[in-house]
Amino acid sequence: MIAPNTIIGDRYEVQKHIGAGGMQDVYLAKDQFLGGYIALKTPQPGQKTRRFQASAVIAGKVNHHNVAKTLDYFEEKGVVYLVEEYVNGQTLEDKIAQRKFLDPHLAARTLHLLAKGIRASHIQGVIHRDLKPSNIMVDSSAGIEELKITDFGIATFTEEVFNEEAESGDITRSTSGTVKGALPFMAPEMMFRRKGDNITCALDIWSIGAMMFKLMAGEYPFGVYLDAAVNVKTQNRLAWPSFMTENPQFSPLARELQTIIDSCLEYDPTKRPTADDLVKKCQNLCYQTSKRHEATVTKLIQNGYSGFASNPQHSVFFSIHSLYGASRVQSGSKITYSKFPGHPNARAHPVIIQK
Repeated sequence: MIAPNTIIGDRYEVQKHIGAGGMQDVYLAKDQFLGGYIALKTPQPGQKTRRFQASAVIAGKVNHHNVAKTLDYFEEKGVVYLVEEYVNGQTLEDKIAQRKFLDPHLAARTLHLLAKGIRASHIQGVIHRDLKPSNIMVDSSAGIEELKITDFGIATFTEEVFNEEAESGDITRSTSGTVKGALPFMAPEMMFRRKGDNITCALDIWSIGAMMFKLMAGEYPFGVYLDAAVNVKTQNRLAWPSFMTENPQFSPLARELQTIIDSCLEYDPTKRPTADDLVKKCQNLCYQTSKRHEATVTKLIQNGYSGFASNPQHSVFFSIHSLYGASRVQSGSKITYSKFPGHPNARAHPVIIQK
């Protein structure tokens, strides 16, 4: 671990350790030359680093608002460092831990932003290979206002780990934390690859599909760890939950999203849409992007068919028909919603119950 206040590269002052993945440690550091903060990443002890530089050079080509920018690479005292744009927020994994699932409007926005970021990388010939919620940074608001895909800087570094595991004979039985964490979102051509197998951009499209299934359904499409491998191999995927289409206010958009995600999870890579296809499909979706809020349900009326919720800034009225994924809500529940003009109270829609 690097101690706070340590200066790295005669420029970056380490503030604190902010995260660790299967292969790297991440530190918040202050850029003493330009000011501001950056994410300083370095391989964990024992990880091979011979391709870390090549990864940084490749990732540096990707320049898009929905991709955390790779800013610098250097070596000091035998240790390599990657400097990446710092995103002040939380991972998508942490975000979804606060709720069981996303409503179709928020899911559509998330898919659209992901597709834009991946399209930018694929245009530059960069395949991420390790897309998962812990590699997606979002803001800390009640919704998803900002989204940036991280760790393009270790794209080929990740590939090296996967290649080495594949050479062992069965990547799905790997004890590597990197591999195990990726399995629920890993495409079959990666999961069951052999040395020399060609990997295409379709790999990332499957991962987007698996992530979006988890975000919308609240469950992993194929399970986790070895269960994921078994179910992918036998093509045993969970069905879409019925709650997604039970409410007529949400079912049209939910069904459109299901169709798009089903296409991303085609077992034949050549049948999956490209990232550009995904962006175009998302552009044709009708979804709202209003700011999300959080509040506590304070009063229910009409036998629970409507009610009021409040936070320190405002109060809102909601109908049970605006509730997504549930048919009832209890007084005292925490909810998230978008707020629209109304009299005498603003109206909340859509409404999601938090965990």
